[in-house]
Amino acid sequence: MRPKNWKQGKRNGSHLLFLAVVAAIAGVLFSTAIHHPAYSQSVPQAGGATTIQNRSSRAYEQPAPNLDDYWADRHAVGDLAFEAAFVTAPANVNPGLGPLFNGASCGGCHIRNGRGMPERGQRVVRVSQQTPDDEAFSFPDHDFAAEAIAPGGNAPAVPGIGTQLQEESVYGYEPEAIVEVEWQEQQGMYGDGAPYALRSPQVTLSWSDGTPLPEEGIAVSNRIPPPVFGTGLLEAIPESEIMQQADPQDHDGDGISGRPNRVWNVTQQGETLGRFGWKANTPDLLQQSASAYVNDMGVTNPLFPASDGTEDIDEGILEVAAIYVQTLAVPARTLVDDAQVQRGEQLFADANCVACHRTDIRTGSHEIPALANQFIHPYTDLLLHDMGNELADGRPDFQADGNEWRTPPLWGIGLAQTVLPYSGYLHDGRARTLAEAILWHGGESEESREAFRTMEEGDRLALIRFLRSL
Repeated sequence: MRPKNWKQGKRNGSHLLFLAVVAAIAGVLFSTAIHHPAYSQSVPQAGGATTIQNRSSRAYEQPAPNLDDYWADRHAVGDLAFEAAFVTAPANVNPGLGPLFNGASCGGCHIRNGRGMPERGQRVVRVSQQTPDDEAFSFPDHDFAAEAIAPGGNAPAVPGIGTQLQEESVYGYEPEAIVEVEWQEQQGMYGDGAPYALRSPQVTLSWSDGTPLPEEGIAVSNRIPPPVFGTGLLEAIPESEIMQQADPQDHDGDGISGRPNRVWNVTQQGETLGRFGWKANTPDLLQQSASAYVNDMGVTNPLFPASDGTEDIDEGILEVAAIYVQTLAVPARTLVDDAQVQRGEQLFADANCVACHRTDIRTGSHEIPALANQFIHPYTDLLLHDMGNELADGRPDFQADGNEWRTPPLWGIGLAQTVLPYSGYLHDGRARTLAEAILWHGGESEESREAFRTMEEGDRLALIRFLRSL
Protein backbone atom coordinates (compact mmCIF):
# COMPACT_ATOMS: atom_id res chain seq x y z
CA MET A 1 0.00 0.00 0.00
CA ARG A 2 1.13 3.58 -0.55
CA PRO A 3 2.20 5.69 2.42
CA LYS A 4 -0.54 8.09 3.40
CA ASN A 5 1.60 11.15 2.53
CA TRP A 6 3.37 9.67 -0.47
CA LYS A 7 2.91 12.81 -2.58
CA GLN A 8 3.62 15.84 -0.43
CA GLY A 9 5.13 19.09 -1.60
CA LYS A 10 2.64 19.99 -4.34
CA ARG A 11 2.57 23.56 -5.57
CA ASN A 12 -0.23 23.44 -8.13
CA GLY A 13 -0.53 27.16 -8.70
CA SER A 14 3.19 27.57 -9.30
CA HIS A 15 3.04 25.12 -12.21
CA LEU A 16 0.82 27.36 -14.31
CA LEU A 17 2.55 30.60 -13.30
CA PHE A 18 5.94 29.15 -14.24
CA LEU A 19 4.68 27.94 -17.60
CA ALA A 20 2.94 31.24 -18.36
CA VAL A 21 6.12 33.24 -17.72
CA VAL A 22 8.24 30.98 -19.89
CA ALA A 23 5.58 30.93 -22.61
CA ALA A 24 5.47 34.71 -22.68
CA ILE A 25 9.21 34.73 -23.36
CA ALA A 26 8.92 31.96 -25.94
CA GLY A 27 5.80 33.34 -27.63
CA VAL A 28 7.77 35.04 -30.35
CA LEU A 29 8.85 31.60 -31.57
CA PHE A 30 5.27 30.88 -32.58
CA SER A 31 4.46 34.19 -34.22
CA THR A 32 5.89 33.36 -37.63
CA ALA A 33 4.02 30.06 -37.90
CA ILE A 34 0.78 31.49 -36.57
CA HIS A 35 0.68 34.41 -39.02
CA HIS A 36 2.04 32.49 -41.96
CA PRO A 37 0.40 33.61 -45.21
CA ALA A 38 -2.22 31.39 -46.80
CA TYR A 39 -1.02 28.66 -49.14
CA SER A 40 -2.20 27.85 -52.62
CA GLN A 41 -5.82 26.82 -52.65
CA SER A 42 -4.96 24.19 -55.28
CA VAL A 43 -3.48 22.12 -52.46
CA PRO A 44 -6.21 20.23 -50.56
CA GLN A 45 -6.43 21.82 -47.14
CA ALA A 46 -6.38 18.70 -44.98
CA GLY A 47 -7.20 20.62 -41.83
CA GLY A 48 -9.12 23.50 -43.35
CA ALA A 49 -7.71 26.82 -42.17
CA THR A 50 -5.57 24.98 -39.60
CA THR A 51 -3.47 23.49 -42.43
CA ILE A 52 0.22 24.32 -42.60
CA GLN A 53 2.70 23.73 -45.42
CA ASN A 54 5.35 21.86 -43.48
CA ARG A 55 6.65 18.42 -44.45
CA SER A 56 9.65 18.38 -42.11
CA SER A 57 10.36 16.23 -39.05
CA ARG A 58 8.63 18.97 -37.01
CA ALA A 59 5.47 18.97 -39.10
CA TYR A 60 3.25 17.65 -36.31
CA GLU A 61 4.44 20.25 -33.78
CA GLN A 62 3.22 23.44 -35.45
CA PRO A 63 0.41 25.62 -34.04
CA ALA A 64 -2.66 26.12 -36.20
CA PRO A 65 -1.99 29.20 -38.38
CA ASN A 66 -5.48 30.63 -37.82
CA LEU A 67 -5.26 30.99 -34.03
CA ASP A 68 -5.96 34.43 -32.63
CA ASP A 69 -3.55 35.94 -30.10
CA TYR A 70 -5.42 34.60 -27.07
CA TRP A 71 -5.45 30.99 -28.23
CA ALA A 72 -1.91 31.27 -29.58
CA ASP A 73 -0.76 32.22 -26.08
CA ARG A 74 -2.71 29.34 -24.57
CA HIS A 75 -1.14 26.99 -27.11
CA ALA A 76 2.35 28.20 -26.12
CA VAL A 77 1.69 27.56 -22.43
CA GLY A 78 0.21 24.18 -23.26
CA ASP A 79 3.27 23.27 -25.32
CA LEU A 80 5.43 23.62 -22.23
CA ALA A 81 2.98 21.58 -20.16
CA PHE A 82 2.95 18.84 -22.80
CA GLU A 83 6.75 18.58 -22.75
CA ALA A 84 7.16 18.98 -18.98
CA ALA A 85 8.83 15.96 -17.35
CA PHE A 86 7.50 15.00 -13.92
CA VAL A 87 9.68 13.93 -11.00
CA THR A 88 8.97 12.37 -7.64
CA ALA A 89 7.70 14.50 -4.78
CA PRO A 90 8.78 16.58 -2.99
CA ALA A 91 10.17 18.89 -5.68
CA ASN A 92 9.78 22.56 -6.53
CA VAL A 93 8.85 21.94 -10.17
CA ASN A 94 6.62 19.18 -11.59
CA PRO A 95 6.36 16.85 -8.59
CA GLY A 96 3.95 13.93 -8.66
CA LEU A 97 5.46 11.19 -10.82
CA GLY A 98 4.34 7.67 -10.00
CA PRO A 99 4.79 5.78 -7.88
CA LEU A 100 4.00 3.51 -10.87
CA PHE A 101 4.06 4.86 -14.41
CA ASN A 102 4.90 4.29 -18.07
CA GLY A 103 6.52 7.61 -18.97
CA ALA A 104 7.43 10.91 -17.33
CA SER A 105 5.92 13.34 -19.85
CA CYS A 106 3.34 13.57 -22.63
CA GLY A 107 6.02 14.32 -25.20
CA GLY A 108 8.11 11.38 -24.06
CA CYS A 109 5.53 8.96 -25.49
CA HIS A 110 4.10 11.00 -28.38
CA ILE A 111 7.44 11.62 -30.08
CA ARG A 112 7.32 15.03 -31.80
CA ASN A 113 3.54 14.77 -31.40
CA GLY A 114 3.48 11.64 -33.54
CA ARG A 115 3.25 7.96 -32.73
CA GLY A 116 5.45 6.16 -30.25
CA MET A 117 7.37 2.92 -30.55
CA PRO A 118 6.24 -0.51 -29.26
CA GLU A 119 8.88 -0.53 -26.56
CA ARG A 120 9.16 0.14 -22.84
CA GLY A 121 8.75 3.79 -21.94
CA GLN A 122 6.48 4.52 -24.92
CA ARG A 123 4.04 1.65 -25.34
CA VAL A 124 0.95 1.07 -23.25
CA VAL A 125 -0.18 -2.44 -22.35
CA ARG A 126 -3.90 -2.72 -21.61
CA VAL A 127 -5.11 -5.82 -19.81
CA SER A 128 -8.39 -7.28 -18.62
CA GLN A 129 -9.46 -10.40 -16.79
CA GLN A 130 -11.25 -12.75 -19.14
CA THR A 131 -12.34 -15.29 -16.50
CA PRO A 132 -13.08 -13.33 -13.31
CA ASP A 133 -15.16 -16.19 -11.86
CA ASP A 134 -12.60 -18.92 -12.49
CA GLU A 135 -11.48 -20.20 -9.08
CA ALA A 136 -8.16 -21.39 -10.56
CA PHE A 137 -7.40 -17.85 -11.65
CA SER A 138 -5.59 -16.30 -8.68
CA PHE A 139 -2.90 -13.72 -8.08
CA PRO A 140 -0.46 -12.92 -5.26
CA ASP A 141 -1.02 -9.81 -3.17
CA HIS A 142 0.11 -6.82 -5.16
CA ASP A 143 -0.23 -3.02 -4.94
CA PHE A 144 -2.74 -1.42 -7.25
CA ALA A 145 -1.81 1.62 -9.34
CA ALA A 146 -4.05 4.68 -9.41
CA GLU A 147 -6.16 4.24 -12.53
CA ALA A 148 -8.93 6.04 -14.30
CA ILE A 149 -11.50 3.26 -14.11
CA ALA A 150 -14.61 4.95 -15.42
CA PRO A 151 -18.06 3.60 -14.53
CA GLY A 152 -19.75 1.70 -17.33
CA GLY A 153 -16.65 0.04 -18.72
CA ASN A 154 -16.89 -3.67 -19.39
CA ALA A 155 -13.24 -4.66 -19.13
CA PRO A 156 -12.81 -6.36 -15.74
CA ALA A 157 -9.59 -5.37 -14.00
CA VAL A 158 -6.77 -7.84 -13.46
CA PRO A 159 -6.05 -8.11 -9.71
CA GLY A 160 -2.69 -6.58 -8.90
CA ILE A 161 -2.57 -4.62 -12.16
CA GLY A 162 -5.92 -3.07 -13.00
CA THR A 163 -6.60 -2.38 -16.68
CA GLN A 164 -3.31 -0.77 -17.65
CA LEU A 165 0.10 -2.15 -16.80
CA GLN A 166 2.77 0.25 -15.49
CA GLU A 167 6.29 -0.95 -16.37
CA GLU A 168 8.17 1.76 -14.45
CA SER A 169 8.30 2.76 -10.80
CA VAL A 170 9.90 5.34 -8.55
CA TYR A 171 12.50 4.47 -5.94
CA GLY A 172 11.08 2.18 -3.27
CA TYR A 173 8.44 0.59 -5.50
CA GLU A 174 8.43 -2.32 -7.91
CA PRO A 175 6.87 -2.11 -11.39
CA GLU A 176 3.55 -3.91 -11.67
CA ALA A 177 4.92 -6.48 -14.09
CA ILE A 178 7.58 -7.20 -16.67
CA VAL A 179 6.58 -7.19 -20.34
CA GLU A 180 8.50 -9.16 -22.94
CA VAL A 181 7.65 -8.83 -26.61
CA GLU A 182 8.87 -11.18 -29.31
CA TRP A 183 8.03 -10.69 -32.96
CA GLN A 184 6.67 -13.61 -34.93
CA GLU A 185 6.82 -13.49 -38.72
CA GLN A 186 4.44 -15.05 -41.20
CA GLN A 187 4.79 -15.23 -44.96
CA GLY A 188 2.31 -14.20 -47.60
CA MET A 189 2.10 -13.67 -51.33
CA TYR A 190 0.63 -10.98 -53.57
CA GLY A 191 -1.64 -11.99 -56.41
CA ASP A 192 1.23 -11.65 -58.88
CA GLY A 193 3.40 -14.06 -56.89
CA ALA A 194 5.59 -11.47 -55.14
CA PRO A 195 6.28 -12.52 -51.51
CA TYR A 196 5.80 -10.43 -48.41
CA ALA A 197 6.28 -10.95 -44.67
CA LEU A 198 4.12 -9.76 -41.78
CA ARG A 199 5.04 -9.71 -38.11
CA SER A 200 2.92 -9.82 -34.98
CA PRO A 201 3.85 -9.27 -31.31
CA GLN A 202 3.85 -12.18 -28.90
CA VAL A 203 3.54 -10.69 -25.40
CA THR A 204 4.39 -12.46 -22.16
CA LEU A 205 3.87 -10.99 -18.69
CA SER A 206 5.56 -11.80 -15.40
CA TRP A 207 5.61 -10.22 -11.96
CA SER A 208 8.62 -8.11 -11.03
CA ASP A 209 10.15 -11.12 -9.24
CA GLY A 210 10.05 -13.10 -12.47
CA THR A 211 7.04 -15.25 -11.61
CA PRO A 212 4.97 -15.67 -14.80
CA LEU A 213 1.40 -14.44 -14.89
CA PRO A 214 -1.15 -17.03 -16.00
CA GLU A 215 -1.16 -17.43 -19.77
CA GLU A 216 -4.89 -18.10 -19.75
CA GLY A 217 -7.54 -15.70 -18.53
CA ILE A 218 -5.85 -12.37 -19.33
CA ALA A 219 -6.56 -10.35 -22.47
CA VAL A 220 -3.45 -8.36 -23.38
CA SER A 221 -3.51 -5.41 -25.77
CA ASN A 222 -0.11 -4.02 -26.71
CA ARG A 223 -0.49 -0.44 -28.00
CA ILE A 224 1.63 2.43 -29.22
CA PRO A 225 0.76 6.10 -28.61
CA PRO A 226 -1.08 7.60 -31.61
CA PRO A 227 -0.33 11.02 -33.18
CA VAL A 228 -2.05 13.94 -31.47
CA PHE A 229 -2.14 16.64 -34.17
CA GLY A 230 -5.53 17.46 -35.69
CA THR A 231 -7.41 16.05 -32.72
CA GLY A 232 -9.08 19.36 -31.94
CA LEU A 233 -10.78 19.25 -35.34
CA LEU A 234 -11.99 15.70 -34.68
CA GLU A 235 -13.44 16.92 -31.38
CA ALA A 236 -15.29 19.66 -33.26
CA ILE A 237 -17.11 17.28 -35.62
CA PRO A 238 -20.81 17.25 -34.66
CA GLU A 239 -22.06 13.97 -33.24
CA SER A 240 -24.84 13.96 -35.82
CA GLU A 241 -22.23 14.01 -38.59
CA ILE A 242 -20.52 10.94 -37.15
CA MET A 243 -23.76 9.09 -36.50
CA GLN A 244 -24.89 9.71 -40.07
CA GLN A 245 -22.14 7.32 -41.23
CA ALA A 246 -22.94 4.61 -38.69
CA ASP A 247 -24.55 1.44 -40.06
CA PRO A 248 -24.34 -1.20 -37.30
CA GLN A 249 -26.69 -3.61 -39.07
CA ASP A 250 -25.19 -3.00 -42.53
CA HIS A 251 -28.57 -2.01 -43.95
CA ASP A 252 -26.99 -0.84 -47.19
CA GLY A 253 -25.36 -4.23 -47.72
CA ASP A 254 -21.88 -2.94 -48.50
CA GLY A 255 -20.22 -5.16 -45.86
CA ILE A 256 -19.24 -2.15 -43.73
CA SER A 257 -21.03 -1.86 -40.38
CA GLY A 258 -19.33 0.95 -38.51
CA ARG A 259 -20.83 1.77 -35.15
CA PRO A 260 -20.15 4.28 -32.38
CA ASN A 261 -18.69 3.54 -29.00
CA ARG A 262 -20.62 4.99 -26.06
CA VAL A 263 -18.30 5.72 -23.17
CA TRP A 264 -18.33 7.22 -19.70
CA ASN A 265 -17.87 10.98 -19.67
CA VAL A 266 -16.38 11.95 -16.30
CA THR A 267 -17.27 15.64 -16.58
CA GLN A 268 -20.87 15.00 -17.58
CA GLN A 269 -21.25 11.90 -15.39
CA GLY A 270 -22.99 10.02 -18.14
CA GLU A 271 -22.46 8.09 -21.36
CA THR A 272 -21.49 10.06 -24.46
CA LEU A 273 -19.94 9.37 -27.85
CA GLY A 274 -16.36 8.08 -27.81
CA ARG A 275 -13.95 9.72 -30.25
CA PHE A 276 -10.37 9.17 -29.09
CA GLY A 277 -8.17 6.19 -28.34
CA TRP A 278 -7.62 3.05 -30.42
CA LYS A 279 -11.11 1.83 -29.51
CA ALA A 280 -12.76 5.27 -29.27
CA ASN A 281 -12.96 4.82 -25.50
CA THR A 282 -12.58 8.51 -24.56
CA PRO A 283 -15.14 11.27 -25.23
CA ASP A 284 -13.00 14.41 -25.42
CA LEU A 285 -9.45 15.73 -25.20
CA LEU A 286 -9.74 17.01 -21.65
CA GLN A 287 -10.59 13.53 -20.38
CA GLN A 288 -8.01 11.99 -22.72
CA SER A 289 -5.34 14.23 -21.19
CA ALA A 290 -6.49 13.57 -17.63
CA SER A 291 -6.52 9.82 -18.21
CA ALA A 292 -3.02 9.93 -19.71
CA TYR A 293 -1.70 11.91 -16.73
CA VAL A 294 -3.00 9.44 -14.16
CA ASN A 295 -2.56 6.18 -16.06
CA ASP A 296 0.65 6.84 -17.97
CA MET A 297 2.46 9.08 -15.47
CA GLY A 298 0.73 8.43 -12.14
CA VAL A 299 -0.10 12.16 -11.96
CA THR A 300 -3.44 12.77 -10.27
CA ASN A 301 -5.62 15.65 -11.44
CA PRO A 302 -9.09 17.21 -11.06
CA LEU A 303 -10.81 14.54 -13.19
CA PHE A 304 -8.95 11.64 -11.55
CA PRO A 305 -7.80 12.68 -8.05
CA ALA A 306 -6.05 10.46 -5.53
CA SER A 307 -8.17 8.40 -3.15
CA ASP A 308 -7.75 11.10 -0.50
CA GLY A 309 -8.92 13.82 -2.93
CA THR A 310 -5.53 15.42 -3.52
CA GLU A 311 -4.28 16.40 -6.98
CA ASP A 312 -0.76 16.60 -8.41
CA ILE A 313 -1.74 19.16 -11.05
CA ASP A 314 -4.52 21.69 -10.98
CA GLU A 315 -7.25 22.47 -13.47
CA GLY A 316 -5.14 25.11 -15.22
CA ILE A 317 -2.37 22.70 -16.16
CA LEU A 318 -4.82 20.04 -17.30
CA GLU A 319 -6.70 22.52 -19.46
CA VAL A 320 -3.67 23.98 -21.25
CA ALA A 321 -2.30 20.50 -21.96
CA ALA A 322 -5.58 19.67 -23.69
CA ILE A 323 -5.64 23.03 -25.49
CA TYR A 324 -2.17 22.36 -26.86
CA VAL A 325 -3.24 19.25 -28.76
CA GLN A 326 -6.54 20.87 -29.75
CA THR A 327 -4.72 23.71 -31.50
CA LEU A 328 -2.04 21.84 -33.44
CA ALA A 329 -1.88 22.34 -37.19
CA VAL A 330 -2.46 19.64 -39.79
CA PRO A 331 0.26 19.24 -42.45
CA ALA A 332 -0.89 19.80 -46.02
CA ARG A 333 -0.82 17.11 -48.66
CA THR A 334 1.93 17.10 -51.25
CA LEU A 335 2.34 15.98 -54.88
CA VAL A 336 -1.34 16.52 -55.61
CA ASP A 337 -0.59 17.05 -59.31
CA ASP A 338 1.54 13.91 -59.56
CA ALA A 339 -0.03 11.41 -61.97
CA GLN A 340 0.96 8.38 -59.90
CA VAL A 341 -0.49 9.95 -56.74
CA GLN A 342 -3.72 10.73 -58.56
CA ARG A 343 -3.88 7.16 -59.83
CA GLY A 344 -3.28 5.88 -56.28
CA GLU A 345 -6.07 8.05 -54.91
CA GLN A 346 -8.48 6.58 -57.44
CA LEU A 347 -7.37 3.04 -56.56
CA PHE A 348 -7.88 3.85 -52.86
CA ALA A 349 -11.46 4.80 -53.65
CA ASP A 350 -12.01 1.85 -55.99
CA ALA A 351 -10.91 -0.56 -53.23
CA ASN A 352 -13.62 1.03 -51.02
CA CYS A 353 -11.06 2.16 -48.43
CA VAL A 354 -13.07 5.39 -48.27
CA ALA A 355 -15.99 3.53 -46.70
CA CYS A 356 -14.17 3.76 -43.36
CA HIS A 357 -11.42 6.29 -44.10
CA ARG A 358 -13.93 9.04 -44.86
CA THR A 359 -12.32 11.84 -46.81
CA ASP A 360 -14.55 14.90 -46.32
CA ILE A 361 -16.11 16.15 -43.09
CA ARG A 362 -17.16 19.58 -41.83
CA THR A 363 -16.64 20.59 -38.22
CA GLY A 364 -19.29 22.39 -36.22
CA SER A 365 -19.12 24.86 -33.36
CA HIS A 366 -16.25 24.82 -30.85
CA GLU A 367 -15.08 27.12 -28.09
CA ILE A 368 -11.83 27.60 -30.02
CA PRO A 369 -12.87 29.66 -33.07
CA ALA A 370 -10.03 28.31 -35.22
CA LEU A 371 -11.60 24.83 -35.12
CA ALA A 372 -15.18 25.81 -35.92
CA ASN A 373 -16.83 25.29 -39.31
CA GLN A 374 -13.79 23.88 -41.08
CA PHE A 375 -13.97 21.65 -44.16
CA ILE A 376 -11.41 18.94 -43.42
CA HIS A 377 -10.05 15.72 -44.93
CA PRO A 378 -9.07 13.44 -42.02
CA TYR A 379 -9.68 10.03 -43.66
CA THR A 380 -11.63 8.64 -40.71
CA ASP A 381 -15.26 8.13 -39.72
CA LEU A 382 -14.39 7.87 -35.97
CA LEU A 383 -16.45 4.67 -35.83
CA LEU A 384 -15.67 1.15 -34.66
CA HIS A 385 -15.14 -1.58 -37.24
CA ASP A 386 -14.52 -5.31 -36.98
CA MET A 387 -10.98 -5.70 -38.27
CA GLY A 388 -10.88 -9.50 -38.13
CA ASN A 389 -9.38 -12.09 -35.84
CA GLU A 390 -5.75 -11.46 -36.72
CA LEU A 391 -5.85 -7.90 -35.34
CA ALA A 392 -8.18 -8.75 -32.45
CA ASP A 393 -6.97 -8.32 -28.87
CA GLY A 394 -9.97 -10.04 -27.27
CA ARG A 395 -10.38 -7.10 -24.90
CA PRO A 396 -13.67 -5.18 -24.72
CA ASP A 397 -13.71 -1.45 -24.06
CA PHE A 398 -17.14 -0.03 -23.23
CA GLN A 399 -19.24 -1.06 -26.27
CA ALA A 400 -16.24 -1.99 -28.43
CA ASP A 401 -15.56 -5.71 -28.56
CA GLY A 402 -12.24 -7.47 -28.91
CA ASN A 403 -12.33 -7.41 -32.72
CA GLU A 404 -13.25 -3.75 -33.12
CA TRP A 405 -11.00 -0.73 -33.61
CA ARG A 406 -11.72 2.89 -34.36
CA THR A 407 -10.76 3.99 -37.88
CA PRO A 408 -7.50 5.95 -37.41
CA PRO A 409 -7.14 9.25 -39.31
CA LEU A 410 -4.75 9.05 -42.27
CA TRP A 411 -3.97 12.75 -42.67
CA GLY A 412 -0.25 13.32 -42.24
CA ILE A 413 0.51 9.58 -42.35
CA GLY A 414 3.02 10.13 -45.14
CA LEU A 415 5.22 11.95 -42.62
CA ALA A 416 5.22 9.20 -39.98
CA GLN A 417 8.71 7.97 -40.87
CA THR A 418 9.99 11.53 -41.33
CA VAL A 419 8.89 12.48 -37.82
CA LEU A 420 10.05 9.22 -36.20
CA PRO A 421 12.14 6.87 -38.37
CA TYR A 422 11.31 3.17 -37.92
CA SER A 423 7.99 3.90 -36.27
CA GLY A 424 5.25 1.37 -36.97
CA TYR A 425 1.61 1.43 -37.94
CA LEU A 426 -1.61 -0.07 -36.52
CA HIS A 427 -2.47 -0.13 -32.83
CA ASP A 428 0.60 -2.09 -31.73
CA GLY A 429 3.15 -0.91 -34.28
CA ARG A 430 3.37 -4.34 -35.90
CA ALA A 431 3.25 -2.98 -39.45
CA ARG A 432 6.65 -1.71 -40.56
CA THR A 433 5.33 -0.25 -43.80
CA LEU A 434 2.04 1.09 -45.12
CA ALA A 435 1.73 -1.99 -47.32
CA GLU A 436 1.99 -4.25 -44.27
CA ALA A 437 -0.67 -2.18 -42.51
CA ILE A 438 -3.06 -2.76 -45.40
CA LEU A 439 -2.26 -6.47 -45.56
CA TRP A 440 -3.23 -6.90 -41.89
CA HIS A 441 -6.76 -5.65 -42.58
CA GLY A 442 -9.50 -8.24 -42.14
CA GLY A 443 -13.12 -8.47 -41.09
CA GLU A 444 -15.09 -5.65 -42.67
CA SER A 445 -12.02 -4.53 -44.61
CA GLU A 446 -11.09 -7.94 -46.03
CA GLU A 447 -12.38 -7.13 -49.50
CA SER A 448 -10.38 -3.90 -49.56
CA ARG A 449 -7.27 -5.78 -48.46
CA GLU A 450 -7.77 -8.37 -51.18
CA ALA A 451 -8.24 -5.63 -53.76
CA PHE A 452 -4.83 -4.28 -52.78
CA ARG A 453 -3.17 -7.70 -52.51
CA THR A 454 -4.29 -8.71 -56.00
CA MET A 455 -3.39 -5.43 -57.70
CA GLU A 456 -0.59 -5.31 -60.21
CA GLU A 457 2.67 -4.10 -58.72
CA GLY A 458 2.41 -0.71 -60.41
CA ASP A 459 -1.02 -0.11 -58.92
CA ARG A 460 0.13 -1.17 -55.46
CA LEU A 461 3.00 1.29 -55.69
CA ALA A 462 0.64 4.04 -56.82
CA LEU A 463 -1.72 3.49 -53.91
CA ILE A 464 1.15 3.57 -51.42
CA ARG A 465 2.54 6.72 -53.06
CA PHE A 466 -0.85 8.34 -52.57
CA LEU A 467 -0.81 7.50 -48.86
CA ARG A 468 2.68 8.92 -48.57
CA SER A 469 1.41 12.16 -50.09
CA LEU A 470 -1.03 12.67 -47.22
